[in-house]
Amino acid sequence: MQAEFVKSTANYQDCPPGNLPEFAFIGRSNVGKSSLINMLVNQKHLAHTSAKPGKTQTINHFLINFHPKNKPPQKTVSMYFADLPGYGYAHVSKEKKQQFERMIAGYVLTRKNLLTLFVLIDSRLDPQPNDMGFIQFLGENQVPFALIFTKADKLSTSRLTRNIEQFKNQMLETWEELPPVFITSAIKHTGREEILQYITECIDKYWKR
Repeated sequence: MQAEFVKSTANYQDCPPGNLPEFAFIGRSNVGKSSLINMLVNQKHLAHTSAKPGKTQTINHFLINFHPKNKPPQKTVSMYFADLPGYGYAHVSKEKKQQFERMIAGYVLTRKNLLTLFVLIDSRLDPQPNDMGFIQFLGENQVPFALIFTKADKLSTSRLTRNIEQFKNQMLETWEELPPVFITSAIKHTGREEILQYITECIDKYWKR
């Protein structure tokens, strides 16, 4: 797999041309977005990770080229990954928070080549109001999304299962059906093949439409 940084933009209108299928990643600050992207592309330092929450303050685009397992060896799939600013980070000014919200909303509502918005959820936590609120916003606006539960290696199998079921059950109080769900660990590379297979299927449908 080949991956390279393309550009950072503070305005969603300045994103790269929408000529390739695109997958974006978002979640609460410090949920592990950069670590997940690095795991998917199998590079340690493509997306910058930080112990300090709120580091991503722009939309960061990466060009990805890879060879799906179910495709001929010469078949290369090209797409964009977009790393979006985290939401729910309290230690920024109200003005900055509103700026992030406008940027995120503008991007997810107008980016026509966005095939899936991956919403990252910290598997160690109970359902968080800002996660549930953001997911509700996506549903109301018919934005295609999938859930990725991160940091699965930090929990026992039973606790992980309990937390994810709790999240699903809370969603089902207002949702008729659930979006695709993935469980990941950036350290153990858990979930990598499943997500890449899902991405491949989305791209196949994109080029056939």
